[in-house]
Amino acid sequence: MNVTVIGSAGAESVEERALRDLYLEHGPALYAYVLRMLGGDTHRTEDVIQETLLRCWNKQNLVDNEGMAVRPWMFRVARNLVIDGHRTRRARPLEVGGATWLTELGSEVDDIERMLSSMVVRDALEALSPAHREVIRATFFADRTTQQAADALGVPQGTVKSRVYYALRCLKAALEERGVR
Repeated sequence: MNVTVIGSAGAESVEERALRDLYLEHGPALYAYVLRMLGGDTHRTEDVIQETLLRCWNKQNLVDNEGMAVRPWMFRVARNLVIDGHRTRRARPLEVGGATWLTELGSEVDDIERMLSSMVVRDALEALSPAHREVIRATFFADRTTQQAADALGVPQGTVKSRVYYALRCLKAALEERGVR
């Protein structure tokens, strides 16, 4: 079965060849005109060009007839399509782009993940001995050096270092028990 696309080089009918010739003759200028009106949006520009050519096809307005020039008619149709599209978008609620939606969804997911993670960490901290919990709070949560934590806790710096080491090992085990890797 031989399929011929409208306006293709293998077009058999006069109308199909006329549409192809029309596109070749006026397409680049029409594309530049519509692209300028749409602020560089190539996808919408291609849609408008396609709709314009489809209307030419439906109206059988493929060649100059009865003194009517095709090019100005095509530009007017394209302009009207752009205006109609603009009015339609203004009448609808603001569309949310994919990236914006994903960013908003991502921030909500991040907030939920952060909240759940903090609950799991809080629970794991409660599983530590009081001395280990105290040294973790004095170093990591208070953002202190081991010497500053030793001064605050009233213990030698070496004790703080060893408690931090063992507290982190116990915390890691407690988190693994809760399914956190």
